[in-house]
Amino acid sequence: MPPLDYDLVYRVKRENPHLTIVINGGINTLEEAEAHLTHVDGVMLGRAAYQNPALLAEVDARFFGGETRALDAAVAAYAVHVEKALADGRRLSTLVKPMLGLFNGRPGARQFRRHLSENAPRDGAGIAVLQDALAMVRREREAA
Repeated sequence: MPPLDYDLVYRVKRENPHLTIVINGGINTLEEAEAHLTHVDGVMLGRAAYQNPALLAEVDARFFGGETRALDAAVAAYAVHVEKALADGRRLSTLVKPMLGLFNGRPGARQFRRHLSENAPRDGAGIAVLQDALAMVRREREAA
């Protein structure tokens, strides 16, 4: 795979300011995203968001004047979606897979990940599995 050529993308934007240019690839931090935004209109965080979903909790505050989202609140909000999707026949394991790294580096992360990994694939797994995993994180955080 050829190396990423950000300078080429920047040049395309400079030469075509009327185009909306969104850069993608190799962007791992919000600091890197912010640096790219001085040259282009948008930034995509692919693997970084998947590997460290907590990164997204800071996006609104950093770039749009919103507030940093508490991870617990993000899980609670997502749980509403999960419940609807489960009612539509989706499997819990598919719905929670992107969340496995949500608490990486925080107390309770291992318990959260393990509980979801072991219990979400089971037939009939429901929202209680996600709620229990979140409760584990809260207990570990309070104990720390």
